[in-house]
Amino acid sequence: MLQVTRADVLASRVHAHQLDRTSGTLADTAVLDLGVQDTGPDAARWALAVRGLDDVPAEELVLVWTLRGAPHVYRRADLAGVAAATAPFSEADAAKRVLDAARPLRAAGIPVLAALDTVAGAMRAIVTAPVVKGEMSRLLTGRLDPPYLRECHPCRAVHTFEQPFRLAALRAGLELVPGTSPPVLRPVPGLGPATEVPPHLDVVRGYLRLHGPATPRQVAAYLDAPVADVRAHWPGDAVEVAVDGERRWLLAADVDRLGAGPARTTRLLGPFDPYLQTRDRALLVPDEARAADLWRTLGRPGAVLVDGEVAGTWRPRKAGRRLTVEVDPWCDLARPAVEQEAERLAAVRGTELAGVVLGG
Repeated sequence: MLQVTRADVLASRVHAHQLDRTSGTLADTAVLDLGVQDTGPDAARWALAVRGLDDVPAEELVLVWTLRGAPHVYRRADLAGVAAATAPFSEADAAKRVLDAARPLRAAGIPVLAALDTVAGAMRAIVTAPVVKGEMSRLLTGRLDPPYLRECHPCRAVHTFEQPFRLAALRAGLELVPGTSPPVLRPVPGLGPATEVPPHLDVVRGYLRLHGPATPRQVAAYLDAPVADVRAHWPGDAVEVAVDGERRWLLAADVDRLGAGPARTTRLLGPFDPYLQTRDRALLVPDEARAADLWRTLGRPGAVLVDGEVAGTWRPRKAGRRLTVEVDPWCDLARPAVEQEAERLAAVRGTELAGVVLGG
């Protein structure tokens, strides 16, 4: 069995995530195969920019709710395949993904997969033009039976459970209008059904390609799927390796990447950047206190990535059209490299960089 170190893994992931390149194309940007989570200001746009993909025509990208019910950006041309790739593997998987919505459905004898199709059918009938999420929810509530609904105390209203709402939207052929808050849904023009998953969109393979070497449990945690379903869809060309003594797997085609050596690069990664979506956080950030700060539930900072290592956190402070980047370094940082990335961030956000403040 091939023995690899933590340093080998981090270097391999930087190359896999293409964080060491300065330019690219829509077709060859690997993170778009698994989706780029668009949580926060210009999140997906910035994640693509730090991978050398700038000024992508908006019509070539699409924003939809997929994995974990989160908004993700994909290539529009891939959307039918994405719908097939991100659908639950099984009834057990669907029940896990909808969280607390599964209990009343099961009590009523309604399979969760059938329930998702029911919600999707109602959504498809409602949305013939762009509609705000709140209005969509109100109209949907009037079409669904009690097992699909819950009493929401914050809203002081009865409406459908959140995860079935989100997971059914793409099944209904709906996308999100970028930059809208609250979200606006609209029909996807010309979206046809996909019965097979294209290999490059396979979510288990995608996780191994970007975050490997990994375990089935880590892949399952990323997908919100049962481990048994992930094992059932485990790639036949996955190769076992030992990472500092722990058994993990990666795709056979990626084994040579483990010997590529470190990538010398500095990047300001957004809080939900694909590189930070790994489910083996202890490998990426071994210090528990620092990991807790980086992946906090509310007010999550971005990460300063230096040669594959998280070397600090950063937060943007905007005043008018001026942007200040405040950095909390965990080690000595090269200010010019950080300032160069901050300039790029300000440009992507359509602001002027006021400065970089290095703490400590």
